[in-house]
Amino acid sequence: VVRRRLLQRYEHQPFISCLAGFYSCRWKRYQRRRTEPGKCCCKTWECVFFPLLVGAFCFSLVFLYMWGEAKNDYNNFDWYNYGNLGFWFLWSLVLLIVAAILFMYITLLLVLAMCLLAEGQQLYLHWSHKVGRPIQVEGCSCVGVYFHVSTLHPLTKILFSPCQITAPYLHIGAIAIMVLLSWPVALHAIRADKKVVRVIIVGPYLAILLFLFLIPLGMYSPCIREMGTLGPKPTLIGHRGAPMLAPENTEMSFQKTIEHGGDGLETDVTISYDGVPFLMHDRTLRRTTNIKEVYPNDTAQNAALFSWDTLQELNAGTWFLKASAIKDYCQLDDKPFSCMGSLSRADQNQAMNQSIYKLSNFLRLADSQNKLVIFDLYRPPEKHPYRNSWINRTLEVILNESGIRPHLVLWLENDMRSFVQSVAPGFQQTMGSKAPVKDLLMDNIVKLNLAYTEMSSEDIRTYAEANITTNLYVVNEPWLFSLAWCSGAHSVTTNAVHTLKNLSQPLFLMTPQQYNIMWILTDLTSVLLISLIFAL
Repeated sequence: VVRRRLLQRYEHQPFISCLAGFYSCRWKRYQRRRTEPGKCCCKTWECVFFPLLVGAFCFSLVFLYMWGEAKNDYNNFDWYNYGNLGFWFLWSLVLLIVAAILFMYITLLLVLAMCLLAEGQQLYLHWSHKVGRPIQVEGCSCVGVYFHVSTLHPLTKILFSPCQITAPYLHIGAIAIMVLLSWPVALHAIRADKKVVRVIIVGPYLAILLFLFLIPLGMYSPCIREMGTLGPKPTLIGHRGAPMLAPENTEMSFQKTIEHGGDGLETDVTISYDGVPFLMHDRTLRRTTNIKEVYPNDTAQNAALFSWDTLQELNAGTWFLKASAIKDYCQLDDKPFSCMGSLSRADQNQAMNQSIYKLSNFLRLADSQNKLVIFDLYRPPEKHPYRNSWINRTLEVILNESGIRPHLVLWLENDMRSFVQSVAPGFQQTMGSKAPVKDLLMDNIVKLNLAYTEMSSEDIRTYAEANITTNLYVVNEPWLFSLAWCSGAHSVTTNAVHTLKNLSQPLFLMTPQQYNIMWILTDLTSVLLISLIFAL
C-alpha cells in the first residue's frame, strides 16, 4: 500500500520537477509539498506574491503595449537623448527589446505557477524572482516618466491614442484572457471546501467579466462610423523632406518627398552669421554634417555663428550613408530610424554629394512643383548681426529672392505676425497652438499646426466649421494616420510619406453594425467556453 501511494505521488515527477525547479528552484522531490484538498495553495507570505505576480504580468503587458505603440515618437525620444548625451543611439529600440524580454520572463513565471497549481503543488517563488519583479516594475515606471519628459507629450495621451483606434480589438483580447483565466479560477473554486472561499474566488472574476461584457456600451472609436461619413484622406507634408529615404533637410530629401507624392514640405530655418537663411534642425552641426572632420574644434558651436562660405564646405549626406550602406552592417549608433532600408547605388552617390540647403533654393524647388511649405524659424543667438532683424531678412528672401507664390507659404512664426500680414498678405497664416476660434479669426489664421496629442475629433470639427484647417505632427505610423483620418484632420506632417501614401482607407475602419455583430459573437462565444470549463 505504501509503495502504491509513493508511485502515485511521483507519477508525474519529471514534469513537476521542471515546473518547481524553474519557479521555486526546488529540484528535489522532498523539497516540495502538495496542496491538501480545501487548503490554500501556498503559505500566508506566499499568498502575497502570487497576486503581485499577476499584477506584474498586467503591468508588463500594458508597458509593452504602450512602448510598442509609442513607436511613432521613438525619434523624438532618441533625439532628446542625443541632445543630453552628445551621441546618437537607438535607445528606443533597446527599450522595446528589454520590455519584450521582461514580459516573456513574467509570463513564463505565471504559466509555471498555473501549471503547479493544476498539479496540486504548493507555490513557493524563489527569492531571485521576488527581487526581480519590483525591479522590473520600478524600471518600467522610470522609463515611462522619462519618455513623458523627453517627448514633451503627456504619457496618458500617447497611450490613449492607440487605445482609441484599437479599442474593439483590445476588448476581444481582454475577453480572451478572461477565458484563459477561467480554468485556474474554476480549479480553485472546485478544490475549495468552504462556500465562502468559493464566493471569494469566483465573485471578483465574474464581476470583471460582466464589466468587460458591458464596456462596449461606453466605448468610442473614431473609426467606428457609418458608411459615407469618412472625410477625404489627409494630405501629406514631408517632415524635413523624407528623412527615412535621404539625409534630412537636403535637396535630395525634398525631392524624395515630391517623388512619392507629398503635398507639402516642412523644414527648419536658421540664419548664418552673414545673413543667409539655410535649413538646419539642430542647434549645432555635429549630427547632420561632417564638421567633426573639417572643423573638429567647432563641433559645439551654434550653427548660426558660421558664415555661409564656411557652411558650404561641409557635407550634409555622408552621415546618412553610415546608416544606410549596403556593404557595411548598420550600427545602432548610426541609424536615425530603426526601420530604415538600404539605399540603392544611385541614391548613395546622390546622398554623398548633398550639402547644406539654402532657404531660397528650397523655396524655388517647392514653387516649381507647386508644393506648400511650412517651417520653424529659429531666432539667432545673442550678439548675432541679425538677432533683431531675423524675420525681416527671412521675408526678404521669400519675397524678393525665391520668387515663390505667396499662397504656398504657411507662415508659422508668431512674432511680428501683424507686420508679416501687411508685407505679405498672400501668406496662409498658421498658428502653432490652440486658441478660441474668435481669436484665430481676428488674427486671420487659416490653419492650425499642432502635435497629434493636442487635438480631438471634436476640436477638429469645431475649427473646420470656421474654415480653419488642421495639420497634425509628427504622424509616422499607419495606425496613427488612420486615427487622424477618421478624426477629420486635413493634413499631417510625416517622416514616412512613402508608406502612408499607400493607405487607401483607414486601418480598423468598420460600421457600428459590424462592431455590434463582433461584440455579440465575442461575448456569446466566451460565455459558452467559460461555461464548459466550469462544467468540466
